[in-house]
Amino acid sequence: MPSERFPPDDPREWMNRARSNLIQARQQSPGVYLEDLCFNAQQAAEKAIKALLLHRAVQFPYIHDIAKLLNLLREAGENIPPQIEDADALTQYAVGTRYPTSEEPVTQQEYEEALALAEAVVRWAEERLQAE
Repeated sequence: MPSERFPPDDPREWMNRARSNLIQARQQSPGVYLEDLCFNAQQAAEKAIKALLLHRAVQFPYIHDIAKLLNLLREAGENIPPQIEDADALTQYAVGTRYPTSEEPVTQQEYEEALALAEAVVRWAEERLQAE
C-alpha cells in the first residue's frame, strides 16, 4: 500500500498508481492469465506517462494509446529515449487482451518483454520527475 495518497491532479498519485500496477504485473500466479499481467504492465506505463504530462501541465485525453501520450510529451518539450518509444508495443494489451478472444494467448516471452518495457517507463518517469 502506498505510504501516502495525493489528490487526483498530483503526479505523485499517478506514480503511486503506476507502481501499484507494476507490482500487480509482476505477480505471476497459477490461474492468472499472462494477458491480465500485460494489461497491468500497460497500465503502469500509461499512468507513469500521464504523471509526466500532469507535471508539465499538459492536458491529456483518457486514452490508452502510449504513442499518442508520448507524442503529447514530446510536443511539451520532453526528450523521449528510444527504449521509451518502444513502449508503444504495450498499447495492444490495453483493451483487446482483457477479454476472451480467438487471438493466440500471450507467451511467456511476450509477457517478460511487456514487463521490461513497463519497468523502463516507470523508472524513466520517476527519474524525470525527480530531476525537475
